[in-house]
Amino acid sequence: MESLKVFIKSNARIALVAAAASAAAAVAYTVGFRLRKRYVLNRVKKQLRQDFKYSKVAPGSRGPGQTDESLIREQLARNYAFLGEEGVNKVRKSFVIVIGLGGVGSHAAHMLLRSGVEHLRLIDFDQVTLSSLNRHAVARQVDVGTPKAHCLARHFREIAPHSRIEAVVEMFNEQTADNLLADNPTYVLDCIDNVDTKVHLIKYCFDNKIPVISSTGSGAKADASRIQIADISDTQEDPLARTTRRKLRALGIEKGVTVVYSTEKPNGVGLLPLEDTKVDNADEYATLPNFRARILPVLGTIPALFGNAMASYVITELAGYPVTPLVVQGRDATYARIHRDLSNREGTVFKSSPHLTVSIKDVGYIIEEMWNGRSALSGVFDRCTLTRWDIRKPAGFGNLICLTKEEAKLHHEYDPDKLAEVYTPVFVKFVEQKFREEASVNRLRGLR
Repeated sequence: MESLKVFIKSNARIALVAAAASAAAAVAYTVGFRLRKRYVLNRVKKQLRQDFKYSKVAPGSRGPGQTDESLIREQLARNYAFLGEEGVNKVRKSFVIVIGLGGVGSHAAHMLLRSGVEHLRLIDFDQVTLSSLNRHAVARQVDVGTPKAHCLARHFREIAPHSRIEAVVEMFNEQTADNLLADNPTYVLDCIDNVDTKVHLIKYCFDNKIPVISSTGSGAKADASRIQIADISDTQEDPLARTTRRKLRALGIEKGVTVVYSTEKPNGVGLLPLEDTKVDNADEYATLPNFRARILPVLGTIPALFGNAMASYVITELAGYPVTPLVVQGRDATYARIHRDLSNREGTVFKSSPHLTVSIKDVGYIIEEMWNGRSALSGVFDRCTLTRWDIRKPAGFGNLICLTKEEAKLHHEYDPDKLAEVYTPVFVKFVEQKFREEASVNRLRGLR
């Protein structure tokens, strides 16, 4: 009996020793694992602190931070799989300038960076505002009041510390163009919403053979399915594209500029009114002289899509990846029908030759460029046609007005000397001013 007790005590002692050994091993494993994890984390934190320290440097022309090439390749793994070794290498070696860093430009620049572009020059004179946070790519509340260029540069250096980010807080104009677009950029993205500045930039790039893509109006739009990429000569419905087109045409540029635009028709969303106390001195409330003071409502998703469309197009262009944007040609049949109706009306109503001096292309230009694709009288888009403004004069650029078919039928019966009585003096003045503007544009284009 005594021996049994000794045996039990001995085995219990052995069990306790074994349990203690197991526990010690487990603790040792856990401690080792944690130490290894802490070591790895400390290395990562050290790298991040170095990158963060670099990101705190005042933005400007600065060489890239040091990042292991294997990490860069892993970060761009999906791009290498899609575009191939040669394609991604071309993207990484490119130098891209983005001008205008609001809703469109910030998203475009953001995806260019994430897609491998390692040298970006970001240009904007403006600051981040609280109301712009609904559409900006990376800005936070803490960034409000800081220059948009600096805001993007800080965030970008944390995303890709190996990249060279130049942040330029300056307004693009004819005087600053040579400096801002220096150093042979591979591509320029125009994300400016001021028409005159936009035209100056496109003209400079066109004349200096710098590849450029331009964003038109993303404000007051909501239908993502209407966003298109096309040559500016093929754009439709977009008011900013239309105005830009007319100004470029006056400078001798009719095509050869790629744009992102929307075919969405205006749906009643317009500029917000100024407060009563600001109306008399509206110019004082504009960001800069000749900039609009009133605000255009913006659904934040649409500028983001515009910017991503621009970035996607530029990336494929840089990589040599074949992409051919689909051009919307849905209006060609409409222009042909209006041309045919005009020819018939000339013969039956005005007893003139049905052989017109204006072509189907001219009809499209008159409808879209001069009359914004709608009746000059009622603003209606449907059942539009072209007819003579002064029934005594021949049909041509300076005497064709867009009206609905019903309006045109009534117009033919009016005395051309009493149009101000039939309509209003304001409307007559509006129409005649349109014809004078068109005559001026056609003289610049070398047309009659």
